[in-house]
Amino acid sequence: MSQFFRYPDGLWPNLAALSFTLLGYAAGVALLGEPSWMLNALGFCLLTQTLIWSAYFIHEFAHNAIFKSAAANERWGTLMSWLNGSCYAGFADMRRKHMRHHVERADVITFDVRGFLLRAPAWFRHTVLALEWAYFPAVEFLMRVFVLALPFQDERKRTARGRILGIAAIRLGAFALLGWWSLKALLLYFLAYLVFVTVLRFADCFQHTYDAYPILNDQPIPADKLRDRAYEQANTYSNVVGLNRPWLNLLWLNFGYHNAHHERPTMPWHRLPAFHRELYPTDYAQVTPVRELLHSFHVNRVKRVLASDYGQVLPPGAPGRADGFLGAVGVSFLTAV
Repeated sequence: MSQFFRYPDGLWPNLAALSFTLLGYAAGVALLGEPSWMLNALGFCLLTQTLIWSAYFIHEFAHNAIFKSAAANERWGTLMSWLNGSCYAGFADMRRKHMRHHVERADVITFDVRGFLLRAPAWFRHTVLALEWAYFPAVEFLMRVFVLALPFQDERKRTARGRILGIAAIRLGAFALLGWWSLKALLLYFLAYLVFVTVLRFADCFQHTYDAYPILNDQPIPADKLRDRAYEQANTYSNVVGLNRPWLNLLWLNFGYHNAHHERPTMPWHRLPAFHRELYPTDYAQVTPVRELLHSFHVNRVKRVLASDYGQVLPPGAPGRADGFLGAVGVSFLTAV
């Protein structure tokens, strides 16, 4: 079986993690409808974690970091997208958009949510901001609505209409069956999904101070500055949960070792902690632990939605180092078309 995996040492880590993701998802959903709230809590945690891992496995498959075959990576990436609901966007589209992020060293976003909200009626804009203030990830759901609506608004995407309607029918039918079996399970599923989206947006929020360009097609970004390897590393941050306890970073499949990932994008998730230690000293300035970012995530949760840039990070040791790091919003690789 090892001949199918890109890296010889990836056999057992990936078998274990993929098995946990698939079986844990099924077990998590099943436990949501049990009479015992302790089993419900276990199911909630299982479901949330497997949704998170399914998303970051899409990222791994997009970089062809798991299997030798590009076709196998695409099949498994598509499967993971069905687990977490990102299947409305095709895997190839998600991969293409994410590769632009690496090649052009910018956030090439699909939907200009800031511009949309600034043009929207005041009541709608204020509603979105109020939901964001209440920690409801309204922008992320706007992005998902855009993915669904685009084929019906843009004639160039009209061939995707049947696919969107088919997927919507299947998923709505599945959720209807879940609600028929247990309304409690349906509600807990939605709450787990909210936590999943919030974890992903926290990770996406604090990994770059790139420029963002809303580009739907393959138009290149403006050549207005030198975006070389030095620029890439200087504007990339490793939002690790903890360097001294690497296992904590498995929460998001080691995605927090982001400088190491950008140094070698095909480095698989299970090698990233060691690769980070090989590349960077313990006091590396681009490391911004989660504990430094929680305050910014809280105080800037409304401001970042309409901000024109991602803010800045102060040098290590500075008081409130990350408080001015507003962060990104609406840049998820799951909502690219």
